[in-house]
Parts: sequence; C-alpha cells; structure tokens
Amino acid sequence: MAMNEALLVEFDKEMAGTRKSLERVPDDKFDWKPHTKSMTVRQLTTHLALMPSWMKETLEKTSFDYAPIGGEPFKPPVMNSHKDLLEVFDRDVAKARAALKSASDAALMETWTLLAGGKTIFAMPRIAVLRGMVMNHLIHHRAQLGVYLRLNDVPVPALYGPSADEQG
Repeated sequence: MAMNEALLVEFDKEMAGTRKSLERVPDDKFDWKPHTKSMTVRQLTTHLALMPSWMKETLEKTSFDYAPIGGEPFKPPVMNSHKDLLEVFDRDVAKARAALKSASDAALMETWTLLAGGKTIFAMPRIAVLRGMVMNHLIHHRAQLGVYLRLNDVPVPALYGPSADEQG
C-alpha cells in the first residue's frame, strides 16, 4: 500500500471528527477563553479550520516562511461564525484530500522546511510534516476544543468512541 493511501484513511476519519467538533461551536462564544494565557474560541477554531490547508501547501511547496524578511507575516482570516469556519474547513479538506491522493511515495519523502524570517525552524520529510505538524497537531487542538465545549456546557461529540454526551 502506498503511503498516501494509508494516510488517507486516517485523514478522512480525523477530518470528519474535526468537522463534528467545529459544528458545535456556538457563535456567541467566539470571544470566550478559559484562561488569560489561552486562545479564544475564535483563535482556536480558526487555527483548526485552517490546518487542512497546511497539508496542501506542504505537498505543493518545499517550504513556508510565516514571517518572511521584507514581507507580510502570515495573518489568519477573521472568522465570526461556525458557518465561516465550516466553509473554510470544508473547502480546504477537499483540496488537501486531492493533494494527498495524488502524492507519490517519493514526493512524501522529500524534505519540507518551516522558516521564520528566513531561519529554519525545522526540516523533515513531508510525510513527517503531514503526520506531526498537520494531523497530530490538529488532533491536539481538537482536544482543546473539546474542553472548551465542555466548559461551556456544549455537548462534546463522540470521536473515538462514546462521549459523556453521545453514547454510541
């Protein structure tokens, strides 16, 4: 089995679970955060909604500089509703899936580099970037969103089995 085919199975499951979580975000809680050091719901969910676009970018480019010298640093779009989140997420999931589906094993083993101001933050094979910095990173922040939902008395979706709010 090709590496992309193996990753597509996981990708589809994790994206479905992430969408399920994003669907639950109440529009009136976008500025809420559990602690002064925490992200707001808007920041966290925007971060989540944009992560699938990272997969496409990783597969189509050899690097990304989020604060290029002489250029504008990356600024996420402002999202003001779960409808906005889902539109961006769904669009980018479709693009990411198509890019992953067409990726060869050789392309997945090519080095990809993350930069800040021209300085290398890390360089690793694309497959490691997709698993670690996209998929695992998304799962981590989705878990944070689950806590945010719980703290706001919003039912937490079942993702890997039943949740306290969804049995089966």
